Amino acid sequence: MKEIVEIPREEIIPDKETILKNQGIPNLDDLSDKVNRICDEALKLFMELNTPVAVYAEISKDEFEEVYEGEGKNEIPSPVAEIYPRAKQMALFALTVGGDLSNKIIELFTNHDFALGAMLDSVASEATENAGLYLASYYLASVSGENGIGLDDAIMRYSPGYCGWHISGQGKLFEYLNPEEIGIELNDSYLMIPIKSISGVMIIGPREIHEFEMAYRFCDTCKNKGCRDRINEMLGQ
Repeated sequence: MKEIVEIPREEIIPDKETILKNQGIPNLDDLSDKVNRICDEALKLFMELNTPVAVYAEISKDEFEEVYEGEGKNEIPSPVAEIYPRAKQMALFALTVGGDLSNKIIELFTNHDFALGAMLDSVASEATENAGLYLASYYLASVSGENGIGLDDAIMRYSPGYCGWHISGQGKLFEYLNPEEIGIELNDSYLMIPIKSISGVMIIGPREIHEFEMAYRFCDTCKNKGCRDRINEMLGQ
């Protein structure tokens, strides 16, 4: 099954506190009038320009094995390689908050409006992550009750470029999913255009299959470590 999902704009609006925290301002009480004005302007631009849309397609374990193998550059061992064989259901996905928004960020930096550009970039990044959360919830709800999927199961997203899955895995993913139909393209460096896009696999299964320690050799050099937040949220911690 393959489906294009129009994500409601209001579902992915980031809150001001999170946006400013990403900008290095952890306390709203310390907010100056100028920064507050820039944040409000960035949120306004976001609401004018974002067009969130996603596509996902279910994939079997055998099919995903070929997609995941990619060009044979993955780390061994890796969390994804150990998790997907235990999945109950999986789907490849790609989503974007739109080219207009991404282009506006580039335009602001090109015109040396670094303050607004950085703020809008932060808004767009957080909104893209929120879109990923929305899509995962949407997919899990759509298959609940199938293949024994119930309340004790959880869904997690894994993307090329993270957790030992080499970025070149985007090639096979795009061949299978064809996200060009929602306006997402892949350049020669395996980076997506528009820049505010994410792709990967959504894996559904018992919660324990997604619990892994940061003991892989690439964990020490990972700058994101977003997996920790997602795992803790899944476990209610």
